[in-house]
Amino acid sequence: MPTENVLDDRSSMLVLYQHPGHLLRRAQQISVSMFHDEMGGALTPVQYAILSGLAEHPGIDQVSLAGIAAIDTSTGATVCARLEEKGLLERKVIPHNRRQRALTITPAGRQLLDDLVPGARRLRQRLLAPLGTQEQELFMGLLAKLVNENNGQSRAPLALPEVRESA
Repeated sequence: MPTENVLDDRSSMLVLYQHPGHLLRRAQQISVSMFHDEMGGALTPVQYAILSGLAEHPGIDQVSLAGIAAIDTSTGATVCARLEEKGLLERKVIPHNRRQRALTITPAGRQLLDDLVPGARRLRQRLLAPLGTQEQELFMGLLAKLVNENNGQSRAPLALPEVRESA
């Protein structure tokens, strides 16, 4: 009966553990907990994302780096200031645009990232351990698709810098 199907749909929507948003929030909680287990207390997950992005894009400005890490610009500025206080990056005013700051990773920041590689590998293994090899590939593909296809819905969408080809 059509009425029963509507009731089934409505009652299943009331079960918290059937909501993708709830499960994604729980997965984030688990991921952050494991991050601290494996990576120690030197960096938060957001600081790690910023420092990793900077290592890949030396000299980038603060606003663009926030876009790479998919965080809002005010949070990006706060995180960069904290990383500068820790001696892990340097911020310098861009002469032609005094409102922006160019960023460079310090040797201490590079060393910290290098030191965290084994922990990052363990973190990935632990997070994906409940899944078989094929399931891991499928999960990562579907998760990337979900995130990429919904990027525009984010309050801080991923914004990768344009790659300029040399002539």
